[in-house]
Amino acid sequence: MKVVIQRVLSSSVEVNHKIVGKIDQGLTLLVGFNKDDDVTKLDKIIHKIINLRIFDDSNHIMNKSVLEVGGKILSVSQFTLYADTKKGNRPSYAKAMHREKAIELYDEFNQRLSKYIEVETGIFGSEMKLNIENDGPITIILEE
Repeated sequence: MKVVIQRVLSSSVEVNHKIVGKIDQGLTLLVGFNKDDDVTKLDKIIHKIINLRIFDDSNHIMNKSVLEVGGKILSVSQFTLYADTKKGNRPSYAKAMHREKAIELYDEFNQRLSKYIEVETGIFGSEMKLNIENDGPITIILEE
């Protein structure tokens, strides 16, 4: 499992010219699953995401989590995180999880995450337009 985390001032995802998910301050997550991933990785990475101290305190030091600043999360599925570009110029996605299993795991990830924080999402497998006002910019990559 791989998650690209971006600290944002605002973020939204659009499908067919309609905004389907939108947040103000918080985190935008690009979430991808490896073909060997399963639910056992979810709780550990969720705990890490919601407790990452990447928001400024009153001294402008990154010392607060998304929970502490009252932020939200926009979670977007992103199978291309497992692109393999070692051979040629056309990426291979053989390491990415198969669609049906990935949908189930992505839904479970968002359900578990929403027990701690408000979560907005895109639509799995759709052609999405993502608008991100990155704050910092702060971008962290987690991999389990």
